[in-house]
Amino acid sequence: MQVRVLVRLKPGVLDPQGRAVHHALEGLGFEGVADVRVGRLIELDVADGTDHATLTQMCEKLLANTVIESFTIESAQ
Repeated sequence: MQVRVLVRLKPGVLDPQGRAVHHALEGLGFEGVADVRVGRLIELDVADGTDHATLTQMCEKLLANTVIESFTIESAQ
């Protein structure tokens, strides 16, 4: 079973990488971009039947820093 975990910085947490991308877009002449936030996409191939609680534990213990990041788990099917 394939699963995608989207990890993003929580609102209010500074995003220096997003700021750099925003600045670069402006430098390239792209207008109208109000803000940029950069996150991570983690794709997992797990055993069929792996439950949501187990996936959540993986995220909380390793894949996301829950102090400053939030995560979303989705099926990749």
